[in-house]
Amino acid sequence: MSLERRLADLSNEDKPLVASRLANLSDLSPEELELFLAAWAKTGIARQRQIMSKLMELAEENPRLNFDDIFCACLHDPDEIVRVRCIEGLWECENRSRIAPLIALLREDDKESVRAAAATALGKFALLAELEKLRPEDGERVQEALLSAIENQREQFEVRRRAIEAIAPLTLPRVKEIIQQAYESDNAKMRAGALYAMGRNCDPLWLPTLVKELGSQDPEMRFEAVVACGELGAEEAVPHLIRLISDVDSQVQLSAIAALGQIGSSETEEALRKCLEHPDEHIRQAAKEALEEVGFDREPLPFKFEL
Repeated sequence: MSLERRLADLSNEDKPLVASRLANLSDLSPEELELFLAAWAKTGIARQRQIMSKLMELAEENPRLNFDDIFCACLHDPDEIVRVRCIEGLWECENRSRIAPLIALLREDDKESVRAAAATALGKFALLAELEKLRPEDGERVQEALLSAIENQREQFEVRRRAIEAIAPLTLPRVKEIIQQAYESDNAKMRAGALYAMGRNCDPLWLPTLVKELGSQDPEMRFEAVVACGELGAEEAVPHLIRLISDVDSQVQLSAIAALGQIGSSETEEALRKCLEHPDEHIRQAAKEALEEVGFDREPLPFKFEL
Protein backbone atom coordinates (compact mmCIF):
# COMPACT_ATOMS: atom_id res chain seq x y z
CA MET A 1 0.00 0.00 0.00
CA SER A 2 1.34 3.44 -0.94
CA LEU A 3 2.11 6.04 1.71
CA GLU A 4 -0.66 8.27 0.35
CA ARG A 5 -3.19 5.47 0.84
CA ARG A 6 -1.95 4.73 4.37
CA LEU A 7 -2.15 8.42 5.26
CA ALA A 8 -5.68 8.62 3.88
CA ASP A 9 -6.67 5.69 6.09
CA LEU A 10 -5.07 7.32 9.12
CA SER A 11 -7.05 10.50 8.50
CA ASN A 12 -10.31 8.60 8.21
CA GLU A 13 -11.94 8.64 11.66
CA ASP A 14 -14.24 5.78 10.66
CA LYS A 15 -11.28 3.42 10.46
CA PRO A 16 -9.42 2.09 13.52
CA LEU A 17 -5.81 3.09 14.04
CA VAL A 18 -3.62 0.11 13.13
CA ALA A 19 -0.31 -0.04 14.97
CA SER A 20 1.54 -1.63 12.04
CA ARG A 21 0.53 1.21 9.71
CA LEU A 22 1.51 3.83 12.26
CA ALA A 23 4.86 2.10 12.64
CA ASN A 24 5.47 2.74 8.94
CA LEU A 25 5.67 6.45 9.78
CA SER A 26 9.02 5.85 11.48
CA ASP A 27 12.04 7.57 9.90
CA LEU A 28 10.17 9.33 7.11
CA SER A 29 12.21 10.94 4.36
CA PRO A 30 11.79 14.72 3.85
CA GLU A 31 9.46 14.03 0.91
CA GLU A 32 7.39 11.56 2.93
CA LEU A 33 7.18 14.03 5.80
CA GLU A 34 5.71 16.61 3.42
CA LEU A 35 3.05 14.09 2.40
CA PHE A 36 2.31 13.38 6.04
CA LEU A 37 1.89 17.08 6.85
CA ALA A 38 -0.42 17.57 3.87
CA ALA A 39 -2.62 14.73 5.10
CA TRP A 40 -2.33 15.97 8.68
CA ALA A 41 -3.81 19.35 7.73
CA LYS A 42 -6.96 17.57 6.52
CA THR A 43 -7.32 15.42 9.66
CA GLY A 44 -9.77 16.21 12.46
CA ILE A 45 -8.49 17.34 15.84
CA ALA A 46 -9.79 14.30 17.73
CA ARG A 47 -8.08 11.97 15.26
CA GLN A 48 -4.86 14.00 15.40
CA ARG A 49 -4.77 13.61 19.17
CA GLN A 50 -5.31 9.86 18.85
CA ILE A 51 -2.52 9.53 16.30
CA MET A 52 0.01 11.47 18.37
CA SER A 53 -0.81 9.52 21.52
CA LYS A 54 -0.45 6.24 19.66
CA LEU A 55 2.86 7.27 18.11
CA MET A 56 4.16 8.04 21.59
CA GLU A 57 3.06 4.61 22.83
CA LEU A 58 4.70 2.84 19.91
CA ALA A 59 7.98 4.72 20.38
CA GLU A 60 8.02 3.78 24.07
CA GLU A 61 7.34 0.13 23.31
CA ASN A 62 9.86 -0.15 20.48
CA PRO A 63 13.05 1.96 20.67
CA ARG A 64 13.78 1.24 17.01
CA LEU A 65 10.80 3.34 15.94
CA ASN A 66 11.63 7.02 15.46
CA PHE A 67 8.90 9.61 15.00
CA ASP A 68 11.02 12.59 16.09
CA ASP A 69 10.69 14.40 12.76
CA ILE A 70 6.91 14.18 12.97
CA PHE A 71 6.87 15.37 16.58
CA CYS A 72 9.17 18.27 15.74
CA ALA A 73 7.21 19.25 12.63
CA CYS A 74 4.00 19.45 14.66
CA LEU A 75 5.40 21.35 17.65
CA HIS A 76 3.50 24.43 16.54
CA ASP A 77 0.23 22.67 15.73
CA PRO A 78 -2.85 24.82 16.44
CA ASP A 79 -4.11 22.29 19.00
CA GLU A 80 -2.72 22.55 22.53
CA ILE A 81 -2.94 18.83 23.26
CA VAL A 82 -1.15 17.91 20.03
CA ARG A 83 1.67 20.30 20.91
CA VAL A 84 2.00 18.75 24.36
CA ARG A 85 2.03 15.24 22.91
CA CYS A 86 4.75 16.23 20.44
CA ILE A 87 6.91 17.66 23.21
CA GLU A 88 6.42 14.53 25.29
CA GLY A 89 7.26 12.41 22.27
CA LEU A 90 10.65 14.13 22.02
CA TRP A 91 11.57 13.31 25.62
CA GLU A 92 14.26 10.79 24.66
CA CYS A 93 15.66 12.95 21.86
CA GLU A 94 19.17 14.32 22.50
CA ASN A 95 19.54 16.19 19.23
CA ARG A 96 20.68 19.74 19.97
CA SER A 97 18.53 21.04 17.10
CA ARG A 98 15.50 20.49 19.34
CA ILE A 99 16.71 22.95 22.00
CA ALA A 100 15.72 26.15 20.20
CA PRO A 101 12.12 25.07 19.44
CA LEU A 102 11.61 23.94 23.04
CA ILE A 103 12.98 27.21 24.41
CA ALA A 104 10.67 29.13 22.07
CA LEU A 105 7.66 27.17 23.33
CA LEU A 106 8.67 27.74 26.94
CA ARG A 107 8.97 31.47 26.38
CA GLU A 108 6.23 32.18 23.90
CA ASP A 109 3.42 29.60 23.87
CA ASP A 110 0.11 30.96 25.16
CA LYS A 111 -0.89 27.70 26.87
CA GLU A 112 0.35 26.82 30.35
CA SER A 113 0.37 23.08 29.65
CA VAL A 114 2.63 23.56 26.62
CA ARG A 115 5.08 25.78 28.47
CA ALA A 116 5.22 23.29 31.34
CA ALA A 117 5.84 20.38 28.97
CA ALA A 118 8.60 22.35 27.23
CA ALA A 119 10.28 23.05 30.56
CA THR A 120 10.19 19.35 31.42
CA ALA A 121 11.65 18.40 28.04
CA LEU A 122 14.52 20.84 28.51
CA GLY A 123 15.42 18.88 31.64
CA LYS A 124 16.93 16.22 29.36
CA PHE A 125 19.36 18.80 28.00
CA ALA A 126 20.11 20.18 31.46
CA LEU A 127 21.20 16.68 32.45
CA LEU A 128 23.30 16.32 29.30
CA ALA A 129 24.94 19.64 30.11
CA GLU A 130 25.78 18.48 33.62
CA LEU A 131 27.29 15.30 32.19
CA GLU A 132 29.32 17.42 29.75
CA LYS A 133 27.59 15.78 26.80
CA LEU A 134 26.29 19.07 25.44
CA ARG A 135 28.12 22.03 23.96
CA PRO A 136 28.77 24.67 26.64
CA GLU A 137 26.87 27.32 24.69
CA ASP A 138 23.85 25.02 24.40
CA GLY A 139 23.95 24.29 28.11
CA GLU A 140 24.03 28.00 28.84
CA ARG A 141 20.98 28.57 26.62
CA VAL A 142 19.04 25.87 28.43
CA GLN A 143 20.07 27.18 31.83
CA GLU A 144 19.17 30.75 30.93
CA ALA A 145 15.74 29.77 29.59
CA LEU A 146 14.87 27.71 32.66
CA LEU A 147 16.12 30.36 35.08
CA SER A 148 14.09 32.99 33.25
CA ALA A 149 10.91 30.92 33.67
CA ILE A 150 11.67 30.21 37.33
CA GLU A 151 12.33 33.84 38.19
CA ASN A 152 9.30 35.17 36.29
CA GLN A 153 6.83 35.83 39.11
CA ARG A 154 4.03 36.27 36.58
CA GLU A 155 4.53 32.74 35.27
CA GLN A 156 2.12 30.01 36.36
CA PHE A 157 3.16 27.82 39.29
CA GLU A 158 3.04 24.65 37.19
CA VAL A 159 5.47 26.04 34.63
CA ARG A 160 7.85 27.31 37.30
CA ARG A 161 7.64 23.97 39.11
CA ARG A 162 8.55 22.03 35.96
CA ALA A 163 11.39 24.43 35.23
CA ILE A 164 12.79 23.89 38.74
CA GLU A 165 12.60 20.14 38.28
CA ALA A 166 14.29 20.47 34.87
CA ILE A 167 17.20 22.62 36.04
CA ALA A 168 17.84 20.49 39.13
CA PRO A 169 20.66 18.30 37.68
CA LEU A 170 22.93 21.33 37.36
CA THR A 171 25.33 21.43 40.31
CA LEU A 172 25.28 25.18 40.76
CA PRO A 173 24.82 27.04 44.08
CA ARG A 174 21.96 29.01 42.51
CA VAL A 175 20.14 25.80 41.67
CA LYS A 176 20.32 24.57 45.27
CA GLU A 177 18.97 27.92 46.47
CA ILE A 178 16.07 27.62 44.02
CA ILE A 179 15.22 24.10 45.20
CA GLN A 180 15.33 25.17 48.85
CA GLN A 181 13.11 28.19 48.14
CA ALA A 182 10.64 25.95 46.32
CA TYR A 183 10.56 23.58 49.29
CA GLU A 184 9.72 26.50 51.57
CA SER A 185 6.89 27.67 49.29
CA ASP A 186 3.30 28.01 50.47
CA ASN A 187 2.20 26.13 47.35
CA ALA A 188 1.83 22.38 47.95
CA LYS A 189 2.57 21.47 44.33
CA MET A 190 5.73 23.56 44.40
CA ARG A 191 6.92 21.80 47.56
CA ALA A 192 6.30 18.42 45.96
CA GLY A 193 8.23 19.55 42.89
CA ALA A 194 11.11 20.58 45.15
CA LEU A 195 11.36 17.03 46.51
CA TYR A 196 11.48 15.64 42.98
CA ALA A 197 14.16 18.21 42.15
CA MET A 198 16.21 17.09 45.16
CA GLY A 199 16.38 13.61 43.69
CA ARG A 200 17.48 14.94 40.29
CA ASN A 201 20.07 17.15 41.98
CA CYS A 202 21.71 14.02 43.43
CA ASP A 203 23.28 15.81 46.41
CA PRO A 204 23.27 13.88 49.72
CA LEU A 205 22.63 17.15 51.57
CA TRP A 206 18.93 16.71 50.74
CA LEU A 207 18.70 13.33 52.47
CA PRO A 208 17.55 14.54 55.94
CA THR A 209 14.72 16.51 54.32
CA LEU A 210 13.69 13.58 52.16
CA VAL A 211 13.70 11.10 55.05
CA LYS A 212 11.54 13.50 57.05
CA GLU A 213 9.05 13.80 54.18
CA LEU A 214 8.76 10.03 53.91
CA GLY A 215 6.55 10.40 56.97
CA SER A 216 4.48 13.28 55.57
CA GLN A 217 0.71 13.24 55.92
CA ASP A 218 0.46 14.23 52.25
CA PRO A 219 0.70 11.18 49.94
CA GLU A 220 2.12 13.29 47.10
CA MET A 221 4.95 14.45 49.34
CA ARG A 222 5.63 10.86 50.43
CA PHE A 223 5.61 9.74 46.81
CA GLU A 224 8.06 12.41 45.65
CA ALA A 225 10.34 11.81 48.65
CA VAL A 226 10.39 8.09 47.86
CA VAL A 227 11.29 8.72 44.23
CA ALA A 228 14.06 11.12 45.26
CA CYS A 229 15.52 8.63 47.75
CA GLY A 230 15.69 6.08 44.97
CA GLU A 231 17.50 8.55 42.72
CA LEU A 232 20.00 9.27 45.50
CA GLY A 233 20.54 5.56 46.17
CA ALA A 234 20.07 6.42 49.84
CA GLU A 235 20.66 3.32 51.97
CA GLU A 236 19.80 5.37 55.08
CA ALA A 237 16.23 5.56 53.77
CA VAL A 238 15.82 1.79 53.33
CA PRO A 239 14.03 1.08 56.67
CA HIS A 240 11.57 3.89 55.94
CA LEU A 241 10.99 2.67 52.40
CA ILE A 242 10.33 -0.87 53.60
CA ARG A 243 7.62 0.46 55.92
CA LEU A 244 6.06 2.34 53.02
CA ILE A 245 5.46 -0.92 51.17
CA SER A 246 2.38 -1.09 53.41
CA ASP A 247 1.38 2.55 52.81
CA VAL A 248 -2.31 3.34 52.39
CA ASP A 249 -1.55 4.93 49.00
CA SER A 250 -0.90 2.42 46.22
CA GLN A 251 1.37 4.76 44.27
CA VAL A 252 3.55 5.28 47.33
CA GLN A 253 3.72 1.50 47.78
CA LEU A 254 4.84 0.87 44.22
CA SER A 255 7.32 3.75 44.21
CA ALA A 256 8.84 2.46 47.47
CA ILE A 257 9.41 -0.93 45.87
CA ALA A 258 10.99 0.68 42.81
CA ALA A 259 13.24 2.83 45.02
CA LEU A 260 14.41 -0.25 46.94
CA GLY A 261 15.33 -1.79 43.60
CA GLN A 262 17.35 1.29 42.70
CA ILE A 263 19.22 1.25 46.01
CA GLY A 264 20.01 -2.45 46.09
CA SER A 265 21.42 -4.16 49.21
CA SER A 266 20.93 -7.38 51.17
CA GLU A 267 18.26 -5.64 53.24
CA THR A 268 16.37 -4.43 50.19
CA GLU A 269 16.63 -7.86 48.54
CA GLU A 270 15.04 -9.53 51.55
CA ALA A 271 12.20 -6.99 51.62
CA LEU A 272 11.59 -7.32 47.89
CA ARG A 273 11.55 -11.13 48.06
CA LYS A 274 8.90 -10.98 50.75
CA CYS A 275 6.82 -8.87 48.37
CA LEU A 276 6.82 -11.75 45.87
CA GLU A 277 4.34 -13.46 48.21
CA HIS A 278 2.16 -10.36 48.62
CA PRO A 279 -1.57 -10.88 47.88
CA ASP A 280 -1.63 -7.85 45.55
CA GLU A 281 -0.56 -8.72 42.01
CA HIS A 282 0.73 -5.18 41.38
CA ILE A 283 3.02 -5.42 44.41
CA ARG A 284 4.33 -8.81 43.27
CA GLN A 285 5.03 -7.55 39.76
CA ALA A 286 6.73 -4.38 41.00
CA ALA A 287 8.95 -6.44 43.32
CA LYS A 288 9.86 -8.80 40.49
CA GLU A 289 10.90 -5.88 38.28
CA ALA A 290 12.88 -4.29 41.11
CA LEU A 291 14.74 -7.52 41.77
CA GLU A 292 15.54 -7.88 38.07
CA GLU A 293 16.87 -4.33 37.95
CA VAL A 294 19.52 -5.02 40.57
CA GLY A 295 20.29 -8.55 39.40
CA PHE A 296 18.61 -10.32 42.33
CA ASP A 297 16.29 -12.26 40.03
CA ARG A 298 17.26 -15.78 41.03
CA GLU A 299 14.71 -18.21 42.48
CA PRO A 300 12.89 -16.56 45.40
CA LEU A 301 13.31 -17.80 48.95
CA PRO A 302 10.17 -19.25 50.57
CA PHE A 303 9.11 -16.09 52.42
CA LYS A 304 5.52 -15.55 53.43
CA PHE A 305 4.20 -12.00 53.48
CA GLU A 306 2.66 -11.05 56.78
CA LEU A 307 -0.30 -8.69 56.61
